[in-house]
Amino acid sequence: MFKRTMTAIIAAMMAVSVPVAYAQTTTSPSTAPHSAATTATATTAQMKPDQMRASKFIGSTVYDMQNQNVGSVKDLIFDRDGRIEAAVVDVGTFLGMGGKYVAVKLSDIKTANNRLTLDMSKDQLKSAQEFKFPETSSTGTSTPPANRPANPPATRQ
Repeated sequence: MFKRTMTAIIAAMMAVSVPVAYAQTTTSPSTAPHSAATTATATTAQMKPDQMRASKFIGSTVYDMQNQNVGSVKDLIFDRDGRIEAAVVDVGTFLGMGGKYVAVKLSDIKTANNRLTLDMSKDQLKSAQEFKFPETSSTGTSTPPANRPANPPATRQ
């Protein structure tokens, strides 16, 4: 009983002290001018009416100018500066088969009335160059590469 109580008290003290460790602040001289890096860390407190969340963008249906479904957004491609270079649209898929990915400039996709519109037909997108993701993924995998032998389990001596 005493051991459980002490464990609970220690866990509570650790939980309370963790935010203090992350609350580290840096001070800068008041004579230093405000730099662009300082203002770049400021964020807005609320989403603007003309903004869209990435979680809502990915998976959204894309329509052409004739209001026909041409595909759906599968992914966003960022450059090293954090700007979105392209949206990857899945085109021509029927029941999860037979389609291909096409990279479309984000500026070509219009957002109006809570929907995505592209000034290209489905046939134009089908004839566009296919976008291919790299073979290696930065997220890792549980399957070892084919050229690497499987490691035998460690033996205890």
